Order: sequence, then C-alpha cells, then structure tokens
Amino acid sequence: MDRNNSTTITEFILVGLSENPEIQPFLFAVFLLTYIITVLGNLTIILVIKLGSNLHTAMYFHLANFAFLEICYISATVPKMLSSFLAERKTISLRGCITQMYCFLLFGGTECYILAAMAYDRYNAICHPLLYTIIMNRRRCTQLIVGSWLIGAVNAAVHTILTFTLPFCDSNRIDHFFCDIPPLLKLACTDTWVNELVIFLISGSVIVGSFILILISYLQIIFTIVKIKSTSGRKKAFSTCVSHFTVVTIFFGSGIFMYFRPKSSYAMEQDRVISVMYAIAAPLLNPFIYSLRNKDVKIAIRKMIYKIISKNIY
Repeated sequence: MDRNNSTTITEFILVGLSENPEIQPFLFAVFLLTYIITVLGNLTIILVIKLGSNLHTAMYFHLANFAFLEICYISATVPKMLSSFLAERKTISLRGCITQMYCFLLFGGTECYILAAMAYDRYNAICHPLLYTIIMNRRRCTQLIVGSWLIGAVNAAVHTILTFTLPFCDSNRIDHFFCDIPPLLKLACTDTWVNELVIFLISGSVIVGSFILILISYLQIIFTIVKIKSTSGRKKAFSTCVSHFTVVTIFFGSGIFMYFRPKSSYAMEQDRVISVMYAIAAPLLNPFIYSLRNKDVKIAIRKMIYKIISKNIY
C-alpha cells in the first residue's frame, strides 16, 4: 500500500481472546486466577530459595532469577487483558502499546538466555562436578544473568523501533490480546519485508541461538549420563534436567512457531492460542514443574511451612 493512505494513530483497539460479551466475565475470572497463582507460585520459589540455607547454589540462583522474570513476563500482558475484559472500549494508547511490546519482548528475549544459562549450569554440574563450584561462581552467575538482560533489551529495542516506525492504515484494530509484532504488521500500509527479515535474523540469533546453546549443553549431558555405570546414578543425573527441559520445550516450541513464519501465514485466531501458551501458560506451569520435580525445593517448602505453623501455634 501507499504510505499516503496512512493516518496518525493515537490508540489501538485490542480485540482480545473473544468478542463474545457473554463469556467475558468467565474469561476474566479464569485469567485473574491464573495471574494470581502464577505470581504467588513464583514468589514462593523466590522466598523458599532465599530462606532455604541448602538452596544457596548457582542452580537455585538462576531459578530465583527465572521466577522473578516469569512474574515480569506475565505482568506485561495479563493486567491489561483483565482490564479489557471489563471495559466497554477495549483500547490501549499508542504509548501504552509501545511500552507493552517492548516489555514483552524484553522479558521474552531475556528468558531465552536465562534458560540457556540454566542449561549451562546443569552441564557443568553433571559433566564437571569437581570443578562446578569454581566454574559457576557468583561472578560467573551474575555475568550470565546480566548478559541475558542486555540481549533481551537490545532485541526488544530493535523490534519495537522498527514496528512503530511503520505507517499504519485507517484500521487501528489489533486482532490479538496484546501488542505483539505479527498483528501490528498486519496493520501496516507498506511492505514489511524488512521487519520480517529482522525477525528472522535478530530473533533467530536470540531464540534459535539460545535454543542451540541449550541443545549443545544437553547433548553433552546425555553423553555423560550414558557413561555413568550405575542405574541410580543415571536416574539421579537425568532427573535434575527433566524439569528444565520441559520448560524449554513449552517455551521454545510455541515461540518458534509464532515468530518464524512469513506474514502471509499469520492466522490470528490460531496465534492467540499459541500466544497464551508461551505468554501465560508457561509462567503458570513453571513453578509447579520445578517444585514438584525438585526434591530440595519440596523439602525447603515443607520446612518453611513447618516454621510458619510452629510460630503461629507457639
């Protein structure tokens, strides 16, 4: 389309998950409960790791940072979605849309490399157990976390700037429940091949790059586990990686499907479901995946609950 057909847009309309007004209260209740459980679950993990003296290791340092990131990640989209369920005019300002997209991409990009850092941690714990505390010292862990946030910040800035320098047509209707790249590209009055190319190149280096690092770590881990002679030893080593690999599968599987397609193949109803998987379902499931499969976390939670009950009784 011609750039001359574009208009100055000051706000967007978020279609949301459904336009049926009869199910809006139900959706509000479901996602409010989801948000509360997610925030409380991840806050519990952070608190348990902080208070548990046996959890002050590199593995749980990364897990605590990951839990904090999950709270930020889901908070970038769900609060606005909840308010839209109750509002007659489901709008978001241009500035609010820019902020939401930047924050969502920041937290999503950061999560990619924190997951890679967690895989690297497991690699050193299993493949280099005698050198683990030396390799994964406090300084190295901090560098990995800071580096993850920097990569996420650069990735988010590039995509947000490129998206909002596009001319938009008369329609300001975003067929999604938050300001994401694919639905906004659909509103552009010009060819978006540059944006799509940048998604493949930069997002490729963030999403696919971090995924490759995770795969390399896990291939090394598998080779090491296979060499362990005792069955119990292999089982114990493998169990420490199952939770992390489950999270990686959910997050990267849905993320790669969402962003690594040409604009012509975008189907917004399908994309909304996929977005719910990595933007809402993954942060909800992560506390349960890590706590239910982690013996040390379960012991620390029981100790914390026992202390709380003991103080109240005595």
